[in-house]
Amino acid sequence: MKREEKNQISRQRILESAAKEFAEKGYGLSSINVICAEGDISKGILYHYFKDKDELYLTCVQACFDGLTAALKAALPDSVGDIQTRMDQYFAVRWAYFDRHPDQLRLFCEALLSAPPHLRTAIAEARLEFDRYNMEILDTLLGQIQLRPDFTREEVIDLFRQAQDFINAQYAGKGQADPADGKEREQLCQRALAILLYGVVDAERKGL
Repeated sequence: MKREEKNQISRQRILESAAKEFAEKGYGLSSINVICAEGDISKGILYHYFKDKDELYLTCVQACFDGLTAALKAALPDSVGDIQTRMDQYFAVRWAYFDRHPDQLRLFCEALLSAPPHLRTAIAEARLEFDRYNMEILDTLLGQIQLRPDFTREEVIDLFRQAQDFINAQYAGKGQADPADGKEREQLCQRALAILLYGVVDAERKGL
Protein backbone atom coordinates (compact mmCIF):
# COMPACT_ATOMS: atom_id res chain seq x y z
CA MET A 1 0.00 0.00 0.00
CA LYS A 2 1.34 3.41 -0.94
CA ARG A 3 2.15 5.91 1.81
CA GLU A 4 -0.52 8.32 0.54
CA GLU A 5 -3.19 5.62 0.75
CA LYS A 6 -2.10 4.71 4.29
CA ASN A 7 -2.27 8.37 5.28
CA GLN A 8 -5.80 8.66 3.90
CA ILE A 9 -6.91 5.54 5.77
CA SER A 10 -5.41 6.78 9.04
CA ARG A 11 -6.99 10.20 8.67
CA GLN A 12 -10.37 8.69 7.83
CA ARG A 13 -10.23 6.39 10.86
CA ILE A 14 -9.55 9.39 13.09
CA LEU A 15 -12.47 11.32 11.58
CA GLU A 16 -14.88 8.41 11.97
CA SER A 17 -13.98 7.97 15.63
CA ALA A 18 -14.12 11.72 16.24
CA ALA A 19 -17.49 12.16 14.51
CA LYS A 20 -18.96 9.41 16.69
CA GLU A 21 -17.59 10.99 19.88
CA PHE A 22 -18.69 14.53 18.97
CA ALA A 23 -22.13 13.28 17.95
CA GLU A 24 -22.66 11.35 21.18
CA LYS A 25 -21.33 13.95 23.62
CA GLY A 26 -21.12 17.26 21.81
CA TYR A 27 -18.00 19.36 21.59
CA GLY A 28 -17.82 20.26 25.28
CA LEU A 29 -17.89 16.76 26.76
CA SER A 30 -15.97 14.98 24.02
CA SER A 31 -12.47 13.71 24.69
CA ILE A 32 -9.39 13.25 22.54
CA ASN A 33 -8.48 10.31 24.80
CA VAL A 34 -11.77 8.56 24.01
CA ILE A 35 -11.42 9.31 20.28
CA CYS A 36 -8.00 7.67 20.31
CA ALA A 37 -9.10 4.71 22.42
CA GLU A 38 -12.27 3.99 20.44
CA GLY A 39 -10.48 4.30 17.11
CA ASP A 40 -7.35 2.43 18.25
CA ILE A 41 -5.34 5.52 17.33
CA SER A 42 -2.25 6.87 19.04
CA LYS A 43 -2.25 10.51 20.13
CA GLY A 44 0.88 11.02 18.09
CA ILE A 45 -0.91 9.94 14.92
CA LEU A 46 -3.94 12.09 15.70
CA TYR A 47 -1.85 15.19 16.31
CA HIS A 48 0.10 14.48 13.14
CA TYR A 49 -3.07 15.14 11.14
CA PHE A 50 -4.93 17.60 13.39
CA LYS A 51 -3.49 20.44 15.43
CA ASP A 52 -6.01 20.16 18.26
CA LYS A 53 -9.57 19.29 19.24
CA ASP A 54 -10.91 22.45 17.59
CA GLU A 55 -9.46 21.58 14.19
CA LEU A 56 -10.72 18.01 14.45
CA TYR A 57 -14.22 19.18 15.38
CA LEU A 58 -14.35 21.75 12.59
CA THR A 59 -13.23 19.14 10.07
CA CYS A 60 -16.11 16.88 11.14
CA VAL A 61 -18.59 19.76 10.94
CA GLN A 62 -17.30 20.74 7.49
CA ALA A 63 -17.73 17.14 6.31
CA CYS A 64 -21.31 17.19 7.59
CA PHE A 65 -22.28 20.35 5.71
CA ASP A 66 -20.40 19.27 2.59
CA GLY A 67 -22.02 15.82 2.62
CA LEU A 68 -25.54 17.20 2.99
CA THR A 69 -24.99 19.83 0.29
CA ALA A 70 -23.62 17.21 -2.11
CA ALA A 71 -26.60 14.93 -1.44
CA LEU A 72 -29.03 17.77 -2.17
CA LYS A 73 -27.25 18.76 -5.37
CA ALA A 74 -27.13 15.14 -6.57
CA ALA A 75 -30.82 14.48 -5.92
CA LEU A 76 -32.44 17.76 -6.94
CA PRO A 77 -30.93 19.11 -10.20
CA ASP A 78 -33.59 17.50 -12.39
CA SER A 79 -36.49 18.04 -10.01
CA VAL A 80 -39.69 18.90 -11.78
CA GLY A 81 -43.20 19.74 -10.69
CA ASP A 82 -45.04 22.48 -8.93
CA ILE A 83 -43.61 24.43 -6.02
CA GLN A 84 -45.16 22.14 -3.38
CA THR A 85 -43.70 19.04 -5.04
CA ARG A 86 -40.23 20.58 -5.26
CA MET A 87 -40.39 21.77 -1.66
CA ASP A 88 -41.41 18.29 -0.49
CA GLN A 89 -38.55 16.77 -2.52
CA TYR A 90 -36.03 19.12 -0.95
CA PHE A 91 -36.98 18.29 2.63
CA ALA A 92 -37.32 14.57 1.82
CA VAL A 93 -33.72 14.52 0.57
CA ARG A 94 -32.53 16.33 3.69
CA TRP A 95 -34.20 13.89 6.03
CA ALA A 96 -33.19 10.82 4.00
CA TYR A 97 -29.57 11.97 4.31
CA PHE A 98 -29.82 12.33 8.10
CA ASP A 99 -31.67 9.03 8.35
CA ARG A 100 -28.62 7.40 6.73
CA HIS A 101 -26.17 9.44 8.82
CA PRO A 102 -27.68 9.97 12.31
CA ASP A 103 -24.33 11.04 13.77
CA GLN A 104 -24.18 13.86 11.25
CA LEU A 105 -27.65 15.01 12.32
CA ARG A 106 -26.33 15.57 15.83
CA LEU A 107 -23.28 17.42 14.53
CA PHE A 108 -25.50 19.50 12.23
CA CYS A 109 -27.85 20.44 15.06
CA GLU A 110 -25.08 21.37 17.47
CA ALA A 111 -23.40 23.50 14.81
CA LEU A 112 -26.69 25.31 14.16
CA LEU A 113 -28.09 25.52 17.67
CA SER A 114 -25.31 25.48 20.23
CA ALA A 115 -21.97 25.95 18.54
CA PRO A 116 -19.00 26.50 20.88
CA PRO A 117 -18.74 30.31 21.13
CA HIS A 118 -15.08 30.44 20.13
CA LEU A 119 -15.80 28.39 16.99
CA ARG A 120 -18.91 30.18 15.73
CA THR A 121 -17.08 32.25 13.13
CA ALA A 122 -15.30 29.18 11.76
CA ILE A 123 -18.55 27.19 11.70
CA ALA A 124 -20.28 30.02 9.84
CA GLU A 125 -17.54 29.78 7.22
CA ALA A 126 -17.91 25.98 7.07
CA ARG A 127 -21.61 26.29 6.25
CA LEU A 128 -21.31 29.06 3.63
CA GLU A 129 -21.81 26.75 0.64
CA PHE A 130 -24.73 24.99 2.35
CA ASP A 131 -26.39 28.33 3.10
CA ARG A 132 -25.75 29.61 -0.40
CA TYR A 133 -27.31 26.51 -1.94
CA ASN A 134 -30.35 26.76 0.35
CA MET A 135 -30.94 30.34 -0.72
CA GLU A 136 -30.53 29.32 -4.35
CA ILE A 137 -33.21 26.64 -3.92
CA LEU A 138 -35.57 29.09 -2.23
CA ASP A 139 -34.96 31.69 -4.92
CA THR A 140 -35.82 29.08 -7.56
CA LEU A 141 -39.05 28.21 -5.76
CA LEU A 142 -40.01 31.87 -5.50
CA GLY A 143 -39.40 32.24 -9.23
CA GLN A 144 -42.35 29.91 -9.84
CA ILE A 145 -44.93 32.10 -8.13
CA GLN A 146 -46.23 35.65 -8.41
CA LEU A 147 -45.27 37.56 -5.30
CA ARG A 148 -47.34 40.39 -3.89
CA PRO A 149 -46.13 43.66 -5.41
CA ASP A 150 -45.10 44.97 -1.98
CA PHE A 151 -42.64 42.09 -1.42
CA THR A 152 -39.35 41.29 -3.11
CA ARG A 153 -37.69 37.88 -3.28
CA GLU A 154 -34.93 39.17 -1.03
CA GLU A 155 -37.46 40.16 1.64
CA VAL A 156 -39.19 36.78 1.51
CA ILE A 157 -35.86 34.93 1.76
CA ASP A 158 -34.92 37.07 4.76
CA LEU A 159 -38.28 36.34 6.41
CA PHE A 160 -37.68 32.62 6.03
CA ARG A 161 -34.22 33.00 7.54
CA GLN A 162 -35.81 34.72 10.52
CA ALA A 163 -38.38 31.94 10.83
CA GLN A 164 -35.60 29.35 10.81
CA ASP A 165 -33.71 31.29 13.47
CA PHE A 166 -36.84 31.34 15.64
CA ILE A 167 -37.33 27.58 15.23
CA ASN A 168 -33.66 26.91 15.93
CA ALA A 169 -33.87 28.99 19.11
CA GLN A 170 -36.65 26.72 20.39
CA TYR A 171 -34.30 23.75 20.27
CA ALA A 172 -31.09 25.50 21.30
CA GLY A 173 -31.61 24.87 25.01
CA LYS A 174 -32.31 21.15 24.77
CA GLY A 175 -28.70 20.03 25.00
CA GLN A 176 -27.36 17.18 22.91
CA ALA A 177 -29.48 16.71 19.80
CA ASP A 178 -31.91 13.82 19.68
CA PRO A 179 -32.85 12.37 16.25
CA ALA A 180 -36.54 12.85 17.08
CA ASP A 181 -35.93 16.53 17.84
CA GLY A 182 -33.98 16.84 14.61
CA LYS A 183 -36.82 15.45 12.55
CA GLU A 184 -39.33 17.65 14.35
CA ARG A 185 -37.17 20.71 13.66
CA GLU A 186 -36.94 19.79 9.96
CA GLN A 187 -40.72 19.42 9.79
CA LEU A 188 -41.24 22.80 11.45
CA CYS A 189 -38.90 24.45 8.94
CA GLN A 190 -40.86 22.89 6.10
CA ARG A 191 -44.15 24.04 7.64
CA ALA A 192 -42.78 27.55 8.17
CA LEU A 193 -41.84 27.76 4.50
CA ALA A 194 -45.30 26.56 3.45
CA ILE A 195 -46.97 29.17 5.65
CA LEU A 196 -44.67 31.86 4.29
CA LEU A 197 -45.54 30.96 0.70
CA TYR A 198 -49.23 30.15 1.02
CA GLY A 199 -50.41 31.83 4.21
CA VAL A 200 -52.80 30.18 6.65
CA VAL A 201 -56.13 30.85 4.90
CA ASP A 202 -57.77 28.04 2.93
CA ALA A 203 -57.55 29.18 -0.69
CA GLU A 204 -61.06 27.85 -1.38
CA ARG A 205 -62.58 29.75 1.53
CA LYS A 206 -60.84 33.14 1.29
CA GLY A 207 -64.12 34.87 0.71
CA LEU A 208 -65.56 33.81 4.06
